[in-house]
Amino acid sequence: MPAIQFFEEDITYTLKQKTAVRQWVTDTVTAEGYKLKELTYIFCSDSYLLQINQQYLNHDTYTDIITFDNSDIAKTIVGDIFISIDRIRENALKFSHTEADELHRVIIHGALHLLGYKDKAPADKKKMTLKEDFYLNKRAFIS
Repeated sequence: MPAIQFFEEDITYTLKQKTAVRQWVTDTVTAEGYKLKELTYIFCSDSYLLQINQQYLNHDTYTDIITFDNSDIAKTIVGDIFISIDRIRENALKFSHTEADELHRVIIHGALHLLGYKDKAPADKKKMTLKEDFYLNKRAFIS
């Protein structure tokens, strides 16, 4: 079983180029000096992710991603990343990106959270965006 798995909850969605995406995320984790043990991406709807946001984070807002760090060993990645495909589609239109580019940005954003990057403070958000752009440019596949 690959260290990175992709699932859907309450929607039907097929990620294109899964093998290439797995390799890209794995390369990112390795480049940051971490070991990838287990990472699960769950693609879902806005309503599904809203329920998770309310239940686990006490936030009553829509979001594109929620990342759960399940690792108990330093520098080892074990996590679950929930991504709203509804948000991806809406944000792709809003920011004039392709759906694939927006999805890849969010996929790597979640991985970066597990690698310790934050995005709440303006300086942290700027650093996160620079890292996203850096790793998006490392994609060996065409979106």
